[in-house]
Amino acid sequence: MKGKAKLNVDKIAKALGAEPRGAVSAKGGHFGAMQLVAEIRSRFQVPKGGGRATDPHWTERRLVPLAPETLTRPTLLAKKLHDEQEIVISPLQLAALLLEQAAVAVDGGSVEKLAREHVGDRQSA
Repeated sequence: MKGKAKLNVDKIAKALGAEPRGAVSAKGGHFGAMQLVAEIRSRFQVPKGGGRATDPHWTERRLVPLAPETLTRPTLLAKKLHDEQEIVISPLQLAALLLEQAAVAVDGGSVEKLAREHVGDRQSA
């Protein structure tokens, strides 16, 4: 299965008589969903031995405890991607992509606030 060719932004901008000004990132709604679909299609590859397509750079495996409600949204989104876009992705693969995006987007102050709300002001011993 061949991956889609990357867009040459400089070439497109030149053809339109424009110049690139930086990346644009959609967050939610239709455009955010389409951006997620494009990312899945460009990053996920079927392993040589067969099986479900995945990102070949994902080499770490961790067990993360979750509440059942936490997986509800990725489960619904994965089903929707399968039904509407014919993309086969597991809810946890989708959750990993969303975690990557959130980790890049969040700032240090937000992380500290979230951690304090979750665990309080406990200090490590």
